[in-house]
Amino acid sequence: MKTSETLIATLREVPAEAVISSHQLMLRAGLIRKLGNGLFAYFPLGLRAFRKVENIIREEMDAIGALECRPPVVVPGELWRESGRWETMGAGMLTIKNRDDEELVVSPTAEEAFTALVRDELNSYKQLPLTLYQINTKYRDEIRPRYGVMRGREFTMKDAYSFHATAESLDKTYLAMEKAYKRIFKRLGLSVIPVSADSGAMGGSGSEEFMVESAVGDDTLILCPGCGYAANTEKAACAPDAPVDKHGNPQQPAVSEIEKVPCPGVETIAQMEEFFKMPAQQFIKVLIYKVYNSELDLRAAPGGMTFKRVAENDGIPHYPESFFAVAIRGDLDVNEAKLAAVLKASEVELACEDDVIGFSGAPHGFVGPVGLTKLPLLADNSVMTATENGSFEIHVHDTVTGGGQADVDNMHVEPGRDFVPFMTADVRTVVAGDKCPHCGAEFYSKKGNELGHIFKLGYKYSRSMNVSYLDENGKQQVPVMGCYGIGVDRALASIIEEHHDKDGIVWPMSAAPYQVVVVPVKYEGAMKETADTVYEALCRNGIEVLLDDRNERPGVKFKDMDLIGIPVRIVVGEKTLPNVEIKIRAESDVRLVPAGDAADVAAGIVRTALSVLNQ
Repeated sequence: MKTSETLIATLREVPAEAVISSHQLMLRAGLIRKLGNGLFAYFPLGLRAFRKVENIIREEMDAIGALECRPPVVVPGELWRESGRWETMGAGMLTIKNRDDEELVVSPTAEEAFTALVRDELNSYKQLPLTLYQINTKYRDEIRPRYGVMRGREFTMKDAYSFHATAESLDKTYLAMEKAYKRIFKRLGLSVIPVSADSGAMGGSGSEEFMVESAVGDDTLILCPGCGYAANTEKAACAPDAPVDKHGNPQQPAVSEIEKVPCPGVETIAQMEEFFKMPAQQFIKVLIYKVYNSELDLRAAPGGMTFKRVAENDGIPHYPESFFAVAIRGDLDVNEAKLAAVLKASEVELACEDDVIGFSGAPHGFVGPVGLTKLPLLADNSVMTATENGSFEIHVHDTVTGGGQADVDNMHVEPGRDFVPFMTADVRTVVAGDKCPHCGAEFYSKKGNELGHIFKLGYKYSRSMNVSYLDENGKQQVPVMGCYGIGVDRALASIIEEHHDKDGIVWPMSAAPYQVVVVPVKYEGAMKETADTVYEALCRNGIEVLLDDRNERPGVKFKDMDLIGIPVRIVVGEKTLPNVEIKIRAESDVRLVPAGDAADVAAGIVRTALSVLNQ
């Protein structure tokens, strides 16, 4: 390709709207242009790089036996009502109606579409396991799209869905996907950190994210320097603490009865520390949450509690709306993603003040676990842990809690003696400095962006959407599912985030829009003849090459090619003929080689670089 036949749309100034390097460089190098808020068009150079990423993903999916499909982007809303996500997906889902007044969804994800497609085709266990995938457009109506294609409203994803007769079969595909993902990211030149993750709105059990470190990352990674444990903060667990009293001694069980202490205006933990002259670790705070679409079986909740529920699915009621109290140590924060997962809910949010008072008898800041009888209480493991024999292991003794009425706190509250929770679970937010549950080392944290995510969905969609097959005994069974996604645009932007310098993009060979650029100082006379000869030899050699035949000053051409980031540059100048200069973009050295050897030398550089990435 010659530059006169393509679109070189480089910018000298950094666009004011662009904050991160990939956004700045994709605009400056002429890879993308903004059409609207969160909506971007790929220009020819950008699309070539995008296709490289897409094709590497496709090759690795095909290599593990996944089959490519292409469902429509706009799908019937009734499928989302079947799965139960029409009400729970939230404002990020773009819904529309057609001229027949039918509800449609512009796909933010495709579990429903693929489940419906397989439902209509699946008959026998002999068809399983089955893995289907697409590389297709998605739309999520982000409140605040930012960072260019890193978080746009319209984007492209590879998403795969697997269907299995057994959990063991799902495990096998899950591991194959994990290996394929690691290979994809290696081929793209990306350094990824696999971490345990929350399944979020997708549901399911096992879940792993593939993250790249980023100063502006949306996720916080919790990492162990000792054993390599890594998790998203929404999933991370830590070793239990051994809280001490205000004198630094291990806390002892309370021997005194509960004492009510008037403390008007003492609402926050910081205010309690000052008022009681005690560390936050010796307090228990109770928060009340509104819980949406919980599938937790609440029939065993303490007597007198009523919950709005709908038809049971496999004997487990579904609760569109319920409330839970959460007791946690005073110095810790509730992780709402963990809480939603524990409660098998689509979403949780702090209850409004009226609901807090209605359920607890006290305003926010004075809610306590003692005498809380109108809603179930979940105690975080920082407070107490249920044991197999039905008792509790107590982690905080002789505590101070809200008193269950305005401007009153309770002293000498002893968990297990003065209150018993409906359930215990790990719902705390783990932070740097907490201890690894596996080796005891102190965690550190990094910011990161998610590139890929793999889930064991279980039966969430196959049951709700009535998918079945006949097993070897002729009995009807429900398949277990897996889901596996990679953001193509985000992967492309992440390559640039990891591979750039002050002059522009430094593409890994696998993702570069062109592998080699031939730059004649002037496209005339002997320089033109030599440049054309080298260019044609590279084309014959199967190398993706760009010939800069523009009538521009050499400095402009060099700056543009550094900005665009083409890995190998061959400069044809009058002063060096019959030799030409070969420079690798990531290196400072320049080599002089005979013009007749230039194509072979450059082709060797390209193939060696690809070989290293593909190992």
